[in-house]
Amino acid sequence: MSKKVFVLLLNLFFCCTFINAQKSELQQRAESEAEAGKFISARYCYVRAFEDYANKGQMKQSVDCAAKATALYYKDNCYQEAFDFLRRVDQTISAKTQGAIASAPLHYYVSKERYQMYMRMSRSASAAEHLKAMENYANTGSDEDVKNDLLYTKAIYYYTLGQNAKGNAVFKEMADKLTASKEYDKVEEVYKTLIANGRKSGSANMVAQSYSNYLAWKDSTNALKRADEIGALKKQIADNEAIIADKDSSLTTRQAIIIGLGILAAALAAALVVGAVILMRFILLTRKQKKLIKISDENNALKAKFISNISAQLDPTLQKLDKKQPEVQALLDFSSHIQTLSELENSDAPIEFEDVQLPAFCEGLMDQIRDKVKADVTLKVNAPNMSAKINKEYVSHILLHLLNNAAIYTPEGGNIWLDYKKRGAHAHQFLVSDTGCGIPEEKREDVFKPFLEIRDLTTGDGLGLPICRQMALKMNGDLDIDPEFHKGARFMLDLHS
Repeated sequence: MSKKVFVLLLNLFFCCTFINAQKSELQQRAESEAEAGKFISARYCYVRAFEDYANKGQMKQSVDCAAKATALYYKDNCYQEAFDFLRRVDQTISAKTQGAIASAPLHYYVSKERYQMYMRMSRSASAAEHLKAMENYANTGSDEDVKNDLLYTKAIYYYTLGQNAKGNAVFKEMADKLTASKEYDKVEEVYKTLIANGRKSGSANMVAQSYSNYLAWKDSTNALKRADEIGALKKQIADNEAIIADKDSSLTTRQAIIIGLGILAAALAAALVVGAVILMRFILLTRKQKKLIKISDENNALKAKFISNISAQLDPTLQKLDKKQPEVQALLDFSSHIQTLSELENSDAPIEFEDVQLPAFCEGLMDQIRDKVKADVTLKVNAPNMSAKINKEYVSHILLHLLNNAAIYTPEGGNIWLDYKKRGAHAHQFLVSDTGCGIPEEKREDVFKPFLEIRDLTTGDGLGLPICRQMALKMNGDLDIDPEFHKGARFMLDLHS
C-alpha cells in the first residue's frame, strides 16, 4: 500500500511540474494578481505575457493572454482601451503568423472578444457583424474546436435575441456533429453550459429552449448509447473468446504468458522500489534546499545590516571632509542612498496614507524643476480637481526624482508632462513623460537594479530608480517604464490604496 502511495505522489509531482512549465513567469504572475483581486496589475502582466509569447512565436498562448487582458479591460468598462488593444493583437498575429489557414483561428478568438464586448454593450448589430467575421475565420481555418465554438456562440446569440428557431437549428447542427462522432459527454456538457448561462443572465427563454432541446436530445441518444454499449460488450466477449482459444492452443503459450507476467510483476516491483528511493531522495533534497534558503535569507539580512552599518560608520568621517569637492559630495550621497535602500528593504513599518489635493500637489512638484530645465522646454501638468489618498513623502520623492531626470535629458524646445489618472476605486497612476533620448529597450529592466555595474560616483551612483521602485512596492504599487511610449521616456507609478 505504501509503495502505491509513493508512486502516486511521484506522478502528481511530475504532472504539476510539467503544467507549470508550460506557463511563463509573467502569465503565472498575472493569474496570481487576478486571484488576489489586483485586476489592473493582472491586466498589465497579461499584456506583457502576450508580448513575451508573441516574441517567442508562441501565438496560441499569446492570444490566450491577450483575451484575458481584454476581459479585464472591459470589466472596468475601459471599452476603448480594449478595442485599441485588440487592434494591436490582430496586427501582431498578421506579423508573426504565415498563411491565412494558420492565422484564422487566432483572428477568430480576437473577433470573439469584440463580439462579447458588443453583446455586453447591447449593440446587437455590431455583434452580428463580428459573428459573421468569426464564421469567415472558422471556415478559413481547419480547427474543429473553433468550428464547434462558433456553433455554440451562434446558438447563444440567437437565443439571447429571442430567435429560437435559428438557435434550435444551430444547436441541432452542433449536437448532430458531436453525436455522430459519439462525443455524447461533450454534447451534454454544452447543453448544461447553455442552461447555466441562461440562468445566470436571467433569460427564461434561453433556459426553456435549452432544456427542451436537451431532453429531446437525451431521449434520441439513449438508444444509440445502449446500442454502442451492447456492441462494445459483444466485441469484448469476442475478443475474450479469441484470447481464451489462443491460450488453450498450447501449453507452451500459457507457460510463456505466465513467465512474462512474472517478469512484468518483478519489473513493476523494481520500478516501485526505484520510485520510492527517488521520492525519498527528493524529500531529503527539498528539506536541504529549504535549509539552504533559510541560511541564504539570514545571510542576506546580515549583509544588508553590515552594509548599512558601514555606511553609518563612514558618514561621520565623510562629514568632516570638504563637501565642496565633488568626490566627497558623491561619497556622501552614495552613503545616504545605501542607508535609504537598506532601510526600505528591511523595514516592516506600516505605510501611512493621507488625502492630497492633486492639482496643487503636482504643480508644486513641477515648480521645483522649472529653474533646472533647458531653454524653451514646456512643462505641463494634467491632474483633475480632486484628492487622492497617498503617502505624500514617498510619492513626492519618486515623482521629483523622475522630473529631475526628465529635466536633465530633455533637450531645448522639448516637453515634460506630469499626469494623474484614476484607474479604479482604489487604483491611481502617475505618469512622468519627456521627449528626451529615451531608454534603450535592453536596459529598461537594468535601471531598477542596484549595484549592477561599477560607476564613477561623481556622475551618479545608479541607486535613484531602485530606491524609487522600492518605495512604490512599499505602497503596494509598482514603478515601471511604459513600453508603448517611443517619443522619449515615460515612467508609470501605479498605486493601490
